[in-house]
Amino acid sequence: MSTFYKLKVKEVIKETLNAVSIIFDVPAALKEEFTFLAGQYITLKKEINNKEVRRAYSICSSPNSNELKVSVKAVENGVFSTYATKELKANDELEVSKPEGKFVLTPQANKNYIAFAAGSGITPVLSMIKAVLETEKTATFTLVYGNKSIADTIFYNELNALKNTFTSQFNLNYVFSREKQDDAVFGRIDTSHVNYFVKNIYKDISFDTAFLCGPEAMINTVTNTLSDNGFAKENILFELFTASIDEDAVAQVKEGESEITVLLDDEETTFSMKQTDTILAASLRNKLDAPYSCQGGVCSSCIAKVTEGKAVMVKNQILTDGELEDGFILTCQAHPTTSKLVVDFDDV
Repeated sequence: MSTFYKLKVKEVIKETLNAVSIIFDVPAALKEEFTFLAGQYITLKKEINNKEVRRAYSICSSPNSNELKVSVKAVENGVFSTYATKELKANDELEVSKPEGKFVLTPQANKNYIAFAAGSGITPVLSMIKAVLETEKTATFTLVYGNKSIADTIFYNELNALKNTFTSQFNLNYVFSREKQDDAVFGRIDTSHVNYFVKNIYKDISFDTAFLCGPEAMINTVTNTLSDNGFAKENILFELFTASIDEDAVAQVKEGESEITVLLDDEETTFSMKQTDTILAASLRNKLDAPYSCQGGVCSSCIAKVTEGKAVMVKNQILTDGELEDGFILTCQAHPTTSKLVVDFDDV
């Protein structure tokens, strides 16, 4: 079960025309609960128009800052993002889960990190940048950050200030798709841009780890290009905005029913569900307080383990091959494919 804590909003900062940062007031009694690693996210919960809405947002503050801060960018028809960018104000209260997520960076001495981010994909990366610059004087961080224009660039002034402060440690590069600037590259982050930075501008730097955050197409392109340049697969870490559908998995989802047993908070519940339904949705309809956040297959809040039977996921960019072999699933994307299924939310 996800545990949520009511936190007051300390400040709402207008970052761009359609993006804000939210700083929470974390009481001393909850400081330990909200300790986080650079790159992790929190889930925000709010009742909007008489409906509970949950959304996951990456923490953009430094783990050493004693500050819990996220950034929210408005998306078309986005219920929570519209509320956050237009209505939310200081002293309002939101329910907030403890930090989680596996897209993390623990700074190490003498390491060279590089990140490719687009739009609001900067949020977890900014936390990583600050963590490295603040704690490891012998480490470097190189950022390639894509946006439409300066006006659309979240944390533009903050990033420039970091560059001015950590001149020898922080390499900052902008890519703008709708605006030409003398100190930026024009276009979208693609193969040619990755090669330009890795093989030319920073050819003398041996990068240890790459962090990618943004649209799936960008991540796939950057991953393939870095691999072609000798980066090992295990040294390329990414987090997606959205995940694409696995059509082969969709074809395995059939009409029919399954008897499913769910272990949650040391209690077993058994019910029948349609195989065309997701395990998470069916669990919630049966009044189980199953953990979830994005419901889009791009976070790991709803992870569970299949201990009997089989299930197939129509989206997955989070779980590794090893985790899949161990039976782990994202329940928001998983459908039963056997008549009986046992799922354990506790053994994760």
